[in-house]
Amino acid sequence: MNRQDILDHIPHRPPFLFVDGVTRVDDASIVTEFKPDAALPFFAGHFPAKPVMPGVLLCECCLQAGALLLAHRRAEDSAPGLPVVTRIIEAKFKRPVVPGDTLSVSVTLDETLADAFFMTGRVTVSDRLAARLRFAVTSLQP
Repeated sequence: MNRQDILDHIPHRPPFLFVDGVTRVDDASIVTEFKPDAALPFFAGHFPAKPVMPGVLLCECCLQAGALLLAHRRAEDSAPGLPVVTRIIEAKFKRPVVPGDTLSVSVTLDETLADAFFMTGRVTVSDRLAARLRFAVTSLQP
């Protein structure tokens, strides 16, 4: 997937787009990258003296990667619906993410039940775990 594919498959736009590129995708998993720039607005307030990316935005990185995974799986469907999060089952944060880090975001599809998709996301920086979460999404139909 190139940048235009990403924009075509999820509704997010800067400054709330947390996918710079897709490094790998298949029917069961995806790996994306994101490099948070110091100029992103949330860094101005979280925290001004020592900027740290909010944990909820690390979760959002995984949610956006998961939406791209579902788009890839449904490439044959002309109207796949909009994936929306229904629950975050568990989230753990292991290390801070700061401006200039390169995030590798991996999401695997663990289970599908009807229109519910259960996934696991991991955010790593330099092969070190920064966040891990399990979450579920469903699709809103157009």
